[in-house]
Amino acid sequence: MLPPDDFDPPVGTAITLEPGLRRIVADNPSPMTYRGTNTYLLGTSDIAVIDPGPLSDAHLHAILEAIGPNQHISHIIVTHTHLDHSPLARQLSTTSGAPILGFGDATAGRSSVMKQLMLDTELGGGEGIDASFSPDRHLKDGDTVVGDTWRLDVIHTPGHIGNHICLGWEDACFTADHVMGWASSLVSPPDGDLTDFMTSCVRLQAQNWRVFYPGHGGPVTDPAARLAWLISHRMTREAEILAVLNNGPATANEIAQKIYTATPAALLGAATRNVLAHLIDLTGKSAVVPLGELSQTTRFDLK
Repeated sequence: MLPPDDFDPPVGTAITLEPGLRRIVADNPSPMTYRGTNTYLLGTSDIAVIDPGPLSDAHLHAILEAIGPNQHISHIIVTHTHLDHSPLARQLSTTSGAPILGFGDATAGRSSVMKQLMLDTELGGGEGIDASFSPDRHLKDGDTVVGDTWRLDVIHTPGHIGNHICLGWEDACFTADHVMGWASSLVSPPDGDLTDFMTSCVRLQAQNWRVFYPGHGGPVTDPAARLAWLISHRMTREAEILAVLNNGPATANEIAQKIYTATPAALLGAATRNVLAHLIDLTGKSAVVPLGELSQTTRFDLK
């Protein structure tokens, strides 16, 4: 799915999205971050900074410049521990005095399946992980974070990474990297877990959301349709993988080359990790079987 051409916001400038909510885009564009990481400023007096972003003096300055004379940063909330979302949190906390809130460190929320695979196999992965992150306050599913004029409901949404959370703000939701409009999420084991990802999508479907504010790209104005597309997209990929294996055993990389035919070469590695996530999910469903010890180069066959 090609990214929309009309999302090209000014970098480092606080833009009002709706009353009480502003967005600053960090200057870290890439094939994986689109125009850059979205940092959200929620509130009118007590300001929650959602996903402070990558280590960047310029982005730190942009956040601090956006805080008005009658405002202060009361909370720094990190949705997940990837290097484009969490590293600036500690520096911002030191400067502002606000505590850092998050689900946990880089391994928090990892499924039992992935924990076991980490012990027993050589899965690779670990792309872009902020291994040094540690929150001042650990959040759990169902928690609330409250400011003077706002309330956020914590929804644990593992899949993209085990410690990923979304944040419900009345009928809006900050979905970080779980649901975005410009692309589907990378799911790279053992940090990413496709089984968890699909469960998290279904969980978000249970509420009638007005808008999603993602970690990259513009607002998702039809959340129900986007969630339906994401689930359908993953099911289509699963069917394509099974169709390739119907012709004989193959590795994740061999499968990716056959089904991601329109993907630029620079993104084929990420596509291969997504295929591996599907293969692990299909192994759990007893639909495929690894031929030997599971790793990123293992050949899989239909069961």
